[in-house]
Amino acid sequence: MMFSNAAEKPANLTETQQMNRDAGRLMARKIWLPKAAYDALPLFYVFAGVCALLATFYISGWAWLLPHYLLFAVACLQMGVLIYRRRHRRKS
Repeated sequence: MMFSNAAEKPANLTETQQMNRDAGRLMARKIWLPKAAYDALPLFYVFAGVCALLATFYISGWAWLLPHYLLFAVACLQMGVLIYRRRHRRKS
């Protein structure tokens, strides 16, 4: 049976690799939200989506910005509905 001694030696990481490792830990960290903010999250997403959708009516000179607003609006509406449905799923 062969045993590896790789765990004994600390890895010498470059500065970029160390930043990536730290960023990964930050993204995986659990956060705490106040109950009011947690409950209002689906409504916030829907509100942001509707606002972005309505803002597309007022974009005239910057036509290149229109697809970005539409994509943001659809993504926000989708996230709002998804979160709401997951929270209010019937228990079978």
